[in-house]
Amino acid sequence: MDRREELSDFLRTRRARVQPESVGLRRQSRGRAPGLRREDVAQLAGVSVDYYTRIEQGRGRNPSPEILIAIGRALNLDEDEQRHLEALALSESRPARAPQRGGERVRPGVQRLLDAFSATTPAFVLGRRMDVIAWNPLAAALITDFGALPAARRNMVRLAFMDPAAREFYRDWEEVARESIAHLRLACGRYPDDAALAALVGELSVKSEDFRRLWSKHDVKQKGFGRKRLHHRSVGELELDYEAFALSDGGGKTLVTYTAEAGSSSEQALQLLGMVGAADAVGI
Repeated sequence: MDRREELSDFLRTRRARVQPESVGLRRQSRGRAPGLRREDVAQLAGVSVDYYTRIEQGRGRNPSPEILIAIGRALNLDEDEQRHLEALALSESRPARAPQRGGERVRPGVQRLLDAFSATTPAFVLGRRMDVIAWNPLAAALITDFGALPAARRNMVRLAFMDPAAREFYRDWEEVARESIAHLRLACGRYPDDAALAALVGELSVKSEDFRRLWSKHDVKQKGFGRKRLHHRSVGELELDYEAFALSDGGGKTLVTYTAEAGSSSEQALQLLGMVGAADAVGI
């Protein structure tokens, strides 16, 4: 992916969402484009307009962390957005990462952990591209039979945008789609030389109008925690809390778990799924 283009588009979209009045500046005219101008950001960050322009255009050589923090503060960036800005702005000064050989894998201990969860808790591991690289039987029964899919299709973003059943499975599909893309965008900033990641984005951009629409917003967000409302074709409605834990191998892997409130109908549905199995009960 073109790092300079990504940096330029990210900063431009962040400028557009900040109203001058919200940061103590006067709006110059009604006919102007929404948000801050480059001059505004430069003033708020304490740098020259020329220097900020060069950074936004990807021509600013090795901007200091202090400058990037000042720009982030001027644009009201949150923690995930700030990390993304730094990854894009500083990637040119870092040595390129060697392409990863072979598929992503998890340690045996992680797989044993997934299996230990399986009686009550759907759990799976996402790779850097949001590929599902390990899972337990209850996760397969809840979402889809990952083992029956070709490895290239075991991807949560691909499922969300390319499988028509996903829009029924995720009751808040638009929110899930936005979160998935925001997490994928972070990965693109962290791994700008990952050809497979760029190919995934390119394929989905060609095949899905919704993906193109949401990707163009340049939103970024680390997968963390929250609640998902699901409609499962076998057991009906579920409300599950998810937690995402970064694994400590440095490869960008994330352990994701789904849990239900004790005594709830969702807990009963998970118990039923555990008895039925993935081959006979899948959500997507």
